[in-house]
Amino acid sequence: MKIYLNRQPLKGPWGGGNKTVTKLSETLEKTGHQVTFRLEDNIDMIFCFDPRPNKNGEWYQHFLNYKNSRPRTKIIQRVGDLGTHGKPELTNLIKQTILTSDHLIFPSEWAKEYVDYGGKNYNIVHNGPLKIFHKYKKSNKLNDTLNIITHHWSTNPKKGFEYYKLLDDHVAENINFTFIGRLPKNFYFNNSNHVDPTGDNEYLAKEISESDIYLTASEEEAGANHVLEALAAGLPVIYHSNGGSINNYCCEYGLEYSDFDGLLNSIKEMKANYDSYKEKAMSYTRTIDDTLKEYEKIIANI
Repeated sequence: MKIYLNRQPLKGPWGGGNKTVTKLSETLEKTGHQVTFRLEDNIDMIFCFDPRPNKNGEWYQHFLNYKNSRPRTKIIQRVGDLGTHGKPELTNLIKQTILTSDHLIFPSEWAKEYVDYGGKNYNIVHNGPLKIFHKYKKSNKLNDTLNIITHHWSTNPKKGFEYYKLLDDHVAENINFTFIGRLPKNFYFNNSNHVDPTGDNEYLAKEISESDIYLTASEEEAGANHVLEALAAGLPVIYHSNGGSINNYCCEYGLEYSDFDGLLNSIKEMKANYDSYKEKAMSYTRTIDDTLKEYEKIIANI
């Protein structure tokens, strides 16, 4: 088949959506499909990652126009970014476009619930991390110092920077906190370690696996890859109760909290029962290949 992907792979420190685009395009080509990133002639399937205009100016209305003139062409829409991080116009656009796509892929149960979708033409396919994140995980025991880590490429306030700042104020001799990624303007840490964002996934996998606990304060994530990379690296996760997909992904592998006191209590509880949480996290085996196999089945069926 000739399949159009409306987002193109990018190099560098980009989020999970870009990793999925990159791996999906590679997988489709390896299995004999022709992949294009322009809305050209003879397309069998339009795979929509985001209904907004791409760098070529092509957006969902163009897909509908294309389909109206070529009824055999199908539209599969992966409902990723829901606009929950300050983009209500995207939320409204998503709610419109999902009504006219032939099939929908939601990266989490929460994402489907958020847009209140009641149709039957959908699959829920959890995201999966790159294999490299499984490479360095190890069944380590706790030392005197508890090493906590997180990573974010976005500086959106809903990534939870207020919690990271509060934790920075509580860092003591027995807690070490590392933040990998971009920081908002005029935001800084006094007591924690900050590492610039990186597109080197092997380096990132090593760094995460060297820590004990993964912390995320991010809220309303439709398909959060950062916590999956942490699980693949063998780390139990402490996450916000309003994490969206994070709650779907991590409910078996960690503890949640709803305020800063709850965060501190979750750290204490996980530290006290670390071996059992660590063992559970080490059992996590999913990779992005599992996700793409499910995508391939959906594409073949449609």
